[in-house]
Amino acid sequence: MTTWNLKGTKSHLFICNGSSCMRKGGEEVTQAVRDEIGLLGLDEEVHTTRTRCNGRCKDACVVIAYPEGTWYRVDSPEIGRQIVRDMHEPILETHKVYQFVNGEMSPNPAASALVGISKKK
Repeated sequence: MTTWNLKGTKSHLFICNGSSCMRKGGEEVTQAVRDEIGLLGLDEEVHTTRTRCNGRCKDACVVIAYPEGTWYRVDSPEIGRQIVRDMHEPILETHKVYQFVNGEMSPNPAASALVGISKKK
């Protein structure tokens, strides 16, 4: 196992590699995101992690950006590349599924995403 030096890291992208996301291009999105990070020389600033299911299968493929706490629905590798290029610019509004607003996680009305079911049982 590798232990990365994360000093200088400004953003962390969690890329869902659960079964639904993988069926909808998760591998291609993962590679596109990582390729764009390398192309732009952002390896020291942007860290990526492949995850298992994040529970938003209807929004597959999902990429989550921290520290912003923004959840993206990534329809193509190109959208993945755009996330890297524009992580700090609000131009991808229709791909943001959930985001922190005033300290609370809120669905983005511009994305027309499903609200989902309550985790309370």
